Amino acid sequence: MRKSWIVLTGQVLPVVAGFVLSGGLVWQASHSAFTATTSNTGNSVGAATLNLTNDSTGPLFAITNAVPGTTGSRCIQISSTSPVASAVKLYTAAGTAPANNISAYVGIRIERGSGGTYDSCTNFTPAAEVFDNTLANLITRTNYDNGIGPWALSGTTTTETMSFRVTWTFATNAPDTTQGGSTPTVTLTWEAQS
Repeated sequence: MRKSWIVLTGQVLPVVAGFVLSGGLVWQASHSAFTATTSNTGNSVGAATLNLTNDSTGPLFAITNAVPGTTGSRCIQISSTSPVASAVKLYTAAGTAPANNISAYVGIRIERGSGGTYDSCTNFTPAAEVFDNTLANLITRTNYDNGIGPWALSGTTTTETMSFRVTWTFATNAPDTTQGGSTPTVTLTWEAQS
């Protein structure tokens, strides 16, 4: 009986040794003998910055006690310091319409040009009329896609400017029903996209 136990042990040991040796060969075969690498470092992307400012210190129009035929105008200068070319458009956002909304009787004329500032339109030189309709129509321009424009900015390291003159007129044919009426508060927004 002892002899058969020794024979069994003698058969198991070569099998175990064979597994160990074949595992070592497989490990050596899966590790290549040659390698080479090359690298390119420092890769990054920096986005340009679009920057628009204006010289206003208050609203372009905030009129009270207007009567039919009352008119006025004010200028605003838009400045860009963007290093890339872009296109500027003008659109609006309007507050809640009042019960007696007179926007349909307020004419708005917008001209683009040069010179003129928020403080004075004296040196304004018009280049083109870009809008001539009612305030009711203007406030339908609510985003860049349906905005007024575009006007090109070339994108330079110096400041580029464009001026706008906004003229408002309370219609001479405004009916008696407009008495005591008002318009929603309107925000004019100039947006540049490249």
